[in-house]
Amino acid sequence: MSLHLLPQFIVSGVTNGSVYALIALGFCLIQNATGLVNFAQGDFVMLGAMIAVSLYQAWGLALPIAFPLAVISVAMIGMLLERGPIRWSRNRDVLTLVMVTVGASISLRGAGMVIWGKGERMLPAFGGDTPILIQGAAIMPQTLWILGISCLVLSALFIFYRFTLVGKAMRAVADNPYGARLIGISERRMVALAFAMSGAMGALAGILITPLTGMNYSAGLMLGLKGFAGAILGGYGSTPGAVLGGLLLGVLEALGAGFISSAYKDAFAFLVLLAILFVKPAGLFGAEPAKRL
Repeated sequence: MSLHLLPQFIVSGVTNGSVYALIALGFCLIQNATGLVNFAQGDFVMLGAMIAVSLYQAWGLALPIAFPLAVISVAMIGMLLERGPIRWSRNRDVLTLVMVTVGASISLRGAGMVIWGKGERMLPAFGGDTPILIQGAAIMPQTLWILGISCLVLSALFIFYRFTLVGKAMRAVADNPYGARLIGISERRMVALAFAMSGAMGALAGILITPLTGMNYSAGLMLGLKGFAGAILGGYGSTPGAVLGGLLLGVLEALGAGFISSAYKDAFAFLVLLAILFVKPAGLFGAEPAKRL
């Protein structure tokens, strides 16, 4: 494969990596709030895309209206997941709660198949289909929308956590739940908000990637796994690590598909992840656990 295609591979990798980063952020939000791995995160991606498709095609709503409504809908589904089966589970063991999210994932995927069928669904590209040529790379307008919205979300999260009382309360619950309760912070509300924000992140990712790749009832499974891999690669629980890990995973996947074979792009990305974790088990940007002497 000629090296003159390298810029195109980088653009493709950064585009997919931005989507993986949004999904990875969803994993990190719940991990920091509860210590759980939410395996329904990929299904939030699917639901966001499919609800947006239904609002746009079946209900005839304009895309600028269908987009936020789909995000809000999945945020509510995420909150209901926490307020329902997770909050009222009799066994509060972490492993049991993780299995609850696995069951929720299977249920959501089954519901998606019943409601939308097995066919591929598409959304129109936000900025048209005419590519922009820059330094030998053809950049679709949708790519610019993905990068722009991803940067906007990251900036909003930074401001939220640093400069708002609710954001600081969420950080307090993540750092010390018992201490947060002592000063009057409602841990339950903060955890419910984390699930809602996680659902919104997944929905954003699904809506943004659908105009490029399409979406079906089971596509969220692989996207969720890649977002999870990106979160682990960057350092699980680290917000900057989730972003950088998702971007790195996307670029590695694109380079593997371009220079080796597209048939092995998924395997290549996960093999690189395993290799890095052998060297640095905490991830590239995660803190190593303290060792007692």
